[in-house]
Amino acid sequence: MFDVSVYLVVTLVAVCTLYPFLNVLAISFNDSTDTVRGGITIYPRQFTLENYSLIFSFDGLLTGLKISVLRTLTGTILGLISASMLAYVLSCSYFQGRRFLSTYLALTMYISGGLIPFYLLMRDMHLLGSFAVYVLPGLVSAFNVFIVRSFIDGLPYALQESAKIDGANDFMIYWRVILPLTTPALATIALFLAVGQWNSWFDTYLYNGSKPHLTTLQFELMKVLQSTQIGSNGKDVNGLNMGQVMNRISPESVKMAITIVVTVPILLVYPFLQRYFITGMTLGAVKN
Repeated sequence: MFDVSVYLVVTLVAVCTLYPFLNVLAISFNDSTDTVRGGITIYPRQFTLENYSLIFSFDGLLTGLKISVLRTLTGTILGLISASMLAYVLSCSYFQGRRFLSTYLALTMYISGGLIPFYLLMRDMHLLGSFAVYVLPGLVSAFNVFIVRSFIDGLPYALQESAKIDGANDFMIYWRVILPLTTPALATIALFLAVGQWNSWFDTYLYNGSKPHLTTLQFELMKVLQSTQIGSNGKDVNGLNMGQVMNRISPESVKMAITIVVTVPILLVYPFLQRYFITGMTLGAVKN
């Protein structure tokens, strides 16, 4: 009876977890005029691909996809290198300024300069209107550094001593010894970095809103959603007459289709990082 109860509870939790996503998927594939009636559960009542055809008919979507993929790969790789290198330095007991630097990093998690000073900083650094504004501001995250540092502190220090005896310098120890052993921690923060870069659109709006060649997928999809919400006035948006489009497409259906488009890439990546993600999230949970 206990096993049956456990299976029932786990099944209930699985259903509660999967139902919202299946509902969004069903609405995205359902006819818009039928969606307005409500009552869609986990399967579309009137199947159609018109919602997705509308999304991919907008100009700039392909460019946005390329920039989003490029910023996700670049930001994730550089973020991993920066966080791991700084974490290794902070884990070295002979580094005299590690306590001050750790305190300084921790303060950045609680204190922020605000949006306007940050924008002025980006302007003074001549990052406006450039691809670098997507990568450089988030190159070092205190949270990611502390995750990797906690993992490095749990490694046997004898490994570093053995490498020093063999003549390895600090960079060789980091590259040949520390980096391969911190794979679970790096996979964890890689997922954080990738999701953050992929979902980001507000920085495009602030810094590169007038640069079509630097637009991102999320920014373009946000414009599609706004166009469908205010498109009943009949204005042409990206070559489409939104008054005619709104006669057959509802904002709710477009919103759900956009949700699926931006979610699927992360869902495809997560299964490969899941076991590392669980290991990384338990760092520091038990202290010997």
